[in-house]
Amino acid sequence: MSYATVHSCTLSGVVALPVTVEVHISGGLPGMSIVGLPQSAVRESKDRVKAAIQHIGLKFPLVKIIVNLAPADLPKRGGRFDLPIALGILVATGQLPENSLDRLVVLGELGLTGKLRSVTGVLPTAYAYADSSVSLYIPQVNAEEALRSSATCVYAARDLLQAVAQLRKRHKQPLDDLRVKTAKTFTHHASDTNRNMSDVFGQYQARRALEIAAAGGHNMLMTGPPGTGKSMLACRLPGIMPPLTEAEAMESASIASISHTGFKPDSWGQRPFRSPHHTASGVALVGGGAHPMPGEISLAHHGVLFLDELPEFSRSVLDVLREPMETGSITLSRAARQAEFPSRFQLVAAMNPCPCGYYGDAITSCTCTPDQIQRYQSRLSGPFLDRIDLHLMMQREHPIDGVFADKAGNESSEAVRLRVEAARQCQLDRQQASNAVLESDALRRHSKLDAAARCLMQQAGERLNLSLRAQHRMLRVARTIADLDTSEAISKAHLMESLSYRRASSV
Repeated sequence: MSYATVHSCTLSGVVALPVTVEVHISGGLPGMSIVGLPQSAVRESKDRVKAAIQHIGLKFPLVKIIVNLAPADLPKRGGRFDLPIALGILVATGQLPENSLDRLVVLGELGLTGKLRSVTGVLPTAYAYADSSVSLYIPQVNAEEALRSSATCVYAARDLLQAVAQLRKRHKQPLDDLRVKTAKTFTHHASDTNRNMSDVFGQYQARRALEIAAAGGHNMLMTGPPGTGKSMLACRLPGIMPPLTEAEAMESASIASISHTGFKPDSWGQRPFRSPHHTASGVALVGGGAHPMPGEISLAHHGVLFLDELPEFSRSVLDVLREPMETGSITLSRAARQAEFPSRFQLVAAMNPCPCGYYGDAITSCTCTPDQIQRYQSRLSGPFLDRIDLHLMMQREHPIDGVFADKAGNESSEAVRLRVEAARQCQLDRQQASNAVLESDALRRHSKLDAAARCLMQQAGERLNLSLRAQHRMLRVARTIADLDTSEAISKAHLMESLSYRRASSV
């Protein structure tokens, strides 16, 4: 046989797209040509494949070899096509049975000695082929990652020699399904257990606002002098949020799998917490590059994006967050291609009220001029602030026995999370979504106001000059407060508490 086909795949964002590797052996001067829009790493695979086949003692044909990666208009990059190209050559030259690669999707990078190295994006690939009639054949080092998709049949090999041995026996002896040997059930892992709400002394209003944010998935901005615990509270938000579902954990880990951070088994089932420095660029936040890669907002998918020292971020950088905060996804368009990444994150931001940090502080006097305060606060655009549900003004707590205070009486993250989970479950039962993402029609249906609450809503809109978006966000927060109170109706008290967080944005 002088022709063979091997099924593989490439990634566009977090979506696995099928690629057919066609190998044709013909007469002519020795050499290998790879066509089908390969990028440099793919073109270099011919040298890795040749060295690997020869090193394990098999014959590399000294004739013309043409490898086509179809479809031809889809860019291919990385070393993931090394193994399918090598196996295709061995099938085309009769060194592997013709049917040995049936119903297999193959990917893996080869070393010069035939060792199989890891490739990126194995988890989204495995997820794409879940419950399908095909199986995944990958390097052994990627097996643990692929097996997180428990519905995908996974086979693996350490090197090319083992792969050839397994495939030669495949028609007589089935390959070992790794799911049988490594059966895994999804379990939620709490975020960093060293960061507990019991460490927070005082700041009862801030604790309450954090609980509301966790229950409804609301964005939150904390404003206050240095040392009030803004960063401390933000770091503890993932610990009181509802646990990830298996599908959410899969989506979150899939984004990490294709990024520079890579898949980390230790963080499986945990809500992401991303805290980029204020010098981060717009590309670092939303993603991009010649080959679009996910940014911080996508790495925070189903988790928390914490922006400390918010006014220190460039205004243009913050404004690029406005669309994904609304839509939950980001589409990156480049000259050659387009990629879409999910970015349903929860924004938590912290800032000082002025350059010196002490404007409005009851203990330390502010040294800034009104002009300086105005310029500092105007670094944040109105449309960006309008997309934040909870605005909280924080004050410093009086010392409570200093660093040796007893925290035994402080409420723990576990206790808060129980209330948050109950409120979130109420939302899912009622509307199949958290309150923060309710569309206007659903919000009107599930947020009926009595006469007193409706009057208060109208007065607040007029006196505070609230936009329609701000009124919707205030109503969503009130709906969450009512859920925490196990109340079907939104009362005037719920609306007043929601209004207090909107009013606090004025400093």
